[in-house]
Amino acid sequence: MDVTVIDTPQLGDRSYLIHDGQVGLVIDAQRDIDRVETLLDQAGVQLTHVAETHIHNDYITGGLILAQKHGAAYLVNAADDVSFERTLIADGQTVQVGELSVKAVATPGHTHHHLSFVVEHGEEQAVFSGGSVLYGSVGRTDLLGPEHTEGLTHDQWASARRLAAEAKEQAALYPTHGFGSFCSSGPATGANESTLGEQFEVNHVYTDDDEEHFVTELIANLSAYPNYYVHMGPANAAGPTEPNLEVPDSLDAAQLKARLEAGEWVVDLRNRVAYSSSHLKGTISFEYGNGGSFTTFLGWVFPYDRQLTLVGSREDVENAIRDLSRIGIDNPDAALGEDPEKLAPGATVSSYPRVGWSEVLTDRPDQETILDVRRTEEYETSHIAGAVHIPLHELITRMDEVPAGRLWVHCGSGYRSGVAASLLERAGKDPVHIDAMFDEAADAGLPMDS
Repeated sequence: MDVTVIDTPQLGDRSYLIHDGQVGLVIDAQRDIDRVETLLDQAGVQLTHVAETHIHNDYITGGLILAQKHGAAYLVNAADDVSFERTLIADGQTVQVGELSVKAVATPGHTHHHLSFVVEHGEEQAVFSGGSVLYGSVGRTDLLGPEHTEGLTHDQWASARRLAAEAKEQAALYPTHGFGSFCSSGPATGANESTLGEQFEVNHVYTDDDEEHFVTELIANLSAYPNYYVHMGPANAAGPTEPNLEVPDSLDAAQLKARLEAGEWVVDLRNRVAYSSSHLKGTISFEYGNGGSFTTFLGWVFPYDRQLTLVGSREDVENAIRDLSRIGIDNPDAALGEDPEKLAPGATVSSYPRVGWSEVLTDRPDQETILDVRRTEEYETSHIAGAVHIPLHELITRMDEVPAGRLWVHCGSGYRSGVAASLLERAGKDPVHIDAMFDEAADAGLPMDS
């Protein structure tokens, strides 16, 4: 059995190509399927099956279009209510993929109809657990609504034990989530590989023998997840199309200026240092290439009913189009270039201060607000004394709560505070971007509360 990991670090997820050297199966494909097709060509493998562990809530699947393009069977739980044709599969059913035996195991918890797949090739065995058992944790159980959360959390505890009964301890474990995805509900270990047996020793779903305690603790520690998740399940149930990954023709200066004047969503992809020093007023700073921050936080705050325009280098725009297609933000417009003066002559070019913690201590008058835009659980763990707290993902809807006067904005690393500073300026506020690690604030002399 050959297992190829298809990593999508921008979302913290993994897809898998599993084959016997001749024919293969793909599990939980991302929407940009050209990556999968390249691997199929390199391996010289025919794709005969595509499978979903569940109807995904954190990305748009490429499974349907991949199966259609290759004439492969598309394995989706028979209990899932979807609008497309698929090959029905249910708990306990086994499918032969060349020399591979693929068994579906019902593991509800992350969703009601979640499946894991136990794949065997001779004596070799692997478990593809989707959003069930992750490395050190399990998939979160609150994505289908609060009325389902407690029941699904009990299901998740039981499903982990079902997997333990269905597979060998030495079976390699391949989850879809848990590599930074907000679909993880607990303290993922950061491991890149594991076995089912290793999880018996390190994963709280196995080490906690008290089901009620596990359920209570998991629910108590669930935190906010991106707003764009609400769009993913319905899109996946409807049957996503193949994305258009082409870079569109660049807007001219007049078109770009008109969009800025109309208050449209124009996102500047340059790094936050360049943005703070010079940018077209009305743009929003989402630095491209900062791990998973770009896709996650743009998707978290972007209103899906609006047209998006990307501003930046051709390379950054091209990469951003691919990343955003994975969360259903399709066909953005683009203005190619990195010089604000040349992109829209006559438009207002602006800037705002960018500082570190030392400047906060020496240059900030006592009456000026420190605004913390981290998530609630981060703030509750530790925060600067007297800071006003509005999470980035709530900032647009709570702009009327932002204090008057100059605002010294920080987050955990400087990325989210850069986004927040641009949103504040766009709303007519006066921001100072604190581009520094929060963990260094106390050592720099900032007074802290917890």
